Amino acid sequence: MEGWLAGSLGPATGTVTPEQVFQNELEVFRTEAEAGTQFFYAYLTVHAVAAGDSQVHRTLNSAPLFWNTTLGALQTATFIVLGRVFDQDSPHNIDKVLSISQRHPEIFGTAALAKRKQGSSKARPDWLDGYLESVYVPKASDFRRPRRYVREKRKIYDRSYRDLRRKVFAHRELSERAAVEAHFAGTNIRELQRLFAFLNSFHETMWQLFLNGRKPNLRPRRYSVKRMRDFPSPEERRKGVQERIVREAEAFLLAAARVAQPSVRPDRSIAVLRASVERSGH
Repeated sequence: MEGWLAGSLGPATGTVTPEQVFQNELEVFRTEAEAGTQFFYAYLTVHAVAAGDSQVHRTLNSAPLFWNTTLGALQTATFIVLGRVFDQDSPHNIDKVLSISQRHPEIFGTAALAKRKQGSSKARPDWLDGYLESVYVPKASDFRRPRRYVREKRKIYDRSYRDLRRKVFAHRELSERAAVEAHFAGTNIRELQRLFAFLNSFHETMWQLFLNGRKPNLRPRRYSVKRMRDFPSPEERRKGVQERIVREAEAFLLAAARVAQPSVRPDRSIAVLRASVERSGH
C-alpha cells in the first residue's frame, strides 16, 4: 500500500487528495473482506465435504497433521482479518471508508466521476455526457443507512468475536481449554457467514457508487455453504468470492480423494475439528 500512496502524491505539493485516499482505503477494505471470506469459506467447505463424503474423510485422515495445520491456519486468519475490519483502532477499517465518504461527498459528484471515466484520455469521450445524465449523486442520508448497518454488525463482532480474536488468536491470553471453549460457545457459523456476506456487499455498494455512479444499495448475498453446494449458481452468474472458493475447494477435495483412494483408518483428528464446527452452529 505504501507504493500505491507514493504513486498518488502530487508532484508539486506532495499531497494526497481525498479521492485518492478513498480509493486506497476501498481497495484495502476489498482485500481484507475477500481474504477473510476466502479463509472462512475454505475452512467451512473442507469440513462440509469431509462430513458428507467418506472417501474425502479418509483422504484427509491420511495426513491429519497437515490438514489440522491448514484448518488451524484458516481459522486463525479468519479471526485476525475480522479484527482488522471491525476494530476501530485498526489503521484500515470499515469505518474509515464511510468516514471519508461522509467528509468528502464531492468525490462522488458528476465532475469527479467524469474525470475518472475519462481517465488518461485527452479527449472527452462522446458517450460521457449521456452517461452522466443517469448517474446518482448521493445525499448525506445515503450514508446513514450503511452506517447503521455497520454499527449493527460491529455489535455482533464486539459481543461474540472480539475477545475470541484478541485473547485466543491474536495474543493468546487464554490457554486453559475450558476458557477457550467458553469463548467459542458464543460463536455461530450462520452469523459469521452473514457477517462476511455483508462485508462483501458493502464493498460492492461503495465500489459501484464510486466507479459507476450507482445509488447505494446493500444487496443480500448468498452465504450458506450448504445451499451453494446443493444449488450452485451458473458460472456466468457466480458473484462473490465465497461461491468461487466453495466450488474450488469442493472440486479439489473430491478429485484428490478419487485419485488417492486411501485405505487408512480414520483417526480422531479431523472428526474432532468437525465436531467443534457443529457445536458452533453449522
